[in-house]
Amino acid sequence: MELKTTVYQKENNTKIGKLLKNSLNDIFTSRFLAKQLAIRDIKSQYRQSFLGIIWAFITPLTTALVWIILSKTGTVTLTDTGIPYPVYVFSGTLLWSILTESINAPMVNTNAARGMLSKINFPKEALILSGVYKLISNSLVKIALLLFFLLLYGVGFHFSIFLFPFAFLGIIFIGTTIGLFISPLGMLYNDIGKIVNLGLGFLMYATPVIYVIPKDGFLKTAMEINPLTPLILITRNLMTGQSLDYLMYYFIVSIGCIPIFLLGLVFYRISIPIIVERMSA
Repeated sequence: MELKTTVYQKENNTKIGKLLKNSLNDIFTSRFLAKQLAIRDIKSQYRQSFLGIIWAFITPLTTALVWIILSKTGTVTLTDTGIPYPVYVFSGTLLWSILTESINAPMVNTNAARGMLSKINFPKEALILSGVYKLISNSLVKIALLLFFLLLYGVGFHFSIFLFPFAFLGIIFIGTTIGLFISPLGMLYNDIGKIVNLGLGFLMYATPVIYVIPKDGFLKTAMEINPLTPLILITRNLMTGQSLDYLMYYFIVSIGCIPIFLLGLVFYRISIPIIVERMSA
């Protein structure tokens, strides 16, 4: 009896279109796996924590509290924000914390799954989707507290608040896009995560998070050029019912981020297996 002969050849994975198609397909097919990974991480995150879910919003709350005290005591004189300053600064720091977490999420998730990546073959894109699930889950608690602030300071609710979820998801989308390019470097060098957090800490002061855009000067120019400025402004203004300044810039940044996100998926898909293989060698 003649035995069947099978010849294995190396598959050509250099075509960007094919890589992108496979990556998008893996994101869709790995929804259940991503959900299970997110549930596991969320449970383990607060299992041995005394304060539990409070840690989700304690950082933006303490940052906002510092600036509220500085403003109330006259230590720092700030331009009128159009809404009660506690609402302005808390909403700004809260949205900035969500952006920061979304940038770090792909790197943190991929690093945490390093051992699993070297032993189990599964869609790596599940780690990206898992990070998005966790971000949305943690952010819901923060947004609920922000809604309480709006009622507490008499800002109330406006019709524009119904558009807030779309802008909120836009922040996560853009942050995740940036994180896709950082993740491979973060796996190779632990310093990358520290550098990113340090850079975001400085960048926050060049974004209208805790104070409005100045009327003139270098900082005004820096804030207006900063692509993160419209993200924070539009999202906060939709929540508080203020005028939607820089709306066109917001759409330019959001739409322009789509091809960058697709390129980031391809970069992530190519680089992560190579890095894991070299680290396991």
